[in-house]
Amino acid sequence: MKILGIETSCDETSAAVLDDKLKILSNVVLSQDEIHAPYGGVVPELASRQHILSIGYVVEESLRRAGLTVRDIDAYAVTQGPGLIGSLLVGLSFAKGLAFYFDKPLIPVDHLEAHIHSVFLENKRIPFPCLALLVSGGHTSLFFLEKKFHYQPIGRTRDDAAGEALDKVAKYLDLGYPGGPVIEKKAEKGNPRKFAFALPRMTDQSMDFSFSGLKTAALRTIKQNQINGVHPSFLDFLASFENAVIRALLANVDLAAKRFKPRSLILCGGVARNKKLRRDFADFARKNQHPVFIPSPELCTDNAAMVAALAADKISILGELPLSLGLNAYPRT
Repeated sequence: MKILGIETSCDETSAAVLDDKLKILSNVVLSQDEIHAPYGGVVPELASRQHILSIGYVVEESLRRAGLTVRDIDAYAVTQGPGLIGSLLVGLSFAKGLAFYFDKPLIPVDHLEAHIHSVFLENKRIPFPCLALLVSGGHTSLFFLEKKFHYQPIGRTRDDAAGEALDKVAKYLDLGYPGGPVIEKKAEKGNPRKFAFALPRMTDQSMDFSFSGLKTAALRTIKQNQINGVHPSFLDFLASFENAVIRALLANVDLAAKRFKPRSLILCGGVARNKKLRRDFADFARKNQHPVFIPSPELCTDNAAMVAALAADKISILGELPLSLGLNAYPRT
């Protein structure tokens, strides 16, 4: 079986082809960073318009790289949500059209579930139960998985996500977009202990995340110290802020691990490409004697391979699914 996955939840247009053994035959991702860079963040209307212009080419390229034609595809998978509603509708409508014309199954996929499932593309045997930390520009969440396909949300962001906080500080310092990778690169040369940031704590003892206060503290530090690109402590500030974000993430992972006693830990999502986060997360797991699983960097960002992989596993469990043209996009989980 060959499955074509389509992902358009935010500002990456992606299409991928997988077989039923989860072998990636192609995985094409077209970024819109240059389009949104002048605005310092994703502009939803521009994102959806660019998806319309790009999706045909991206799907065609994914088929070409896989050495297949559209008639060779046995099923379609598409991100249904959460995400930007206009962007989601482009991918969903395109997938519906293909499935209807060729009379093939169409499998809707949840974007967050796909991110978590991306780890199974490279790791077939993950000990359950496991604890998954999902970190991206729009989402910061903790999930407890008793077993495969059983997701218990135990923590979420109440305001800014971790990636969003990094992007906003980068925008304030005029570092460009996306800000997270820029901060990561520059922070490698800084002292992460130069500036002290208090970690956010939930008064209700929940495992939810909040990065708006940390972001506000960072902006206040910038103003008080007049930090800019030529300030002698510029790199130290970036390293300290990045370190504070990572410490806040790991603090909740530690709390969740003590409460739920997982047998393994998963890190996924776009921010999981950050080298320091990957390293500190792995160190935390080793200190607590947990096996750790992190997707390759190319599978952390929004991509259609993870969408197709999740659909393939659903088909293997549920059997062949019918064509459903009544699917609609949803912007929130």
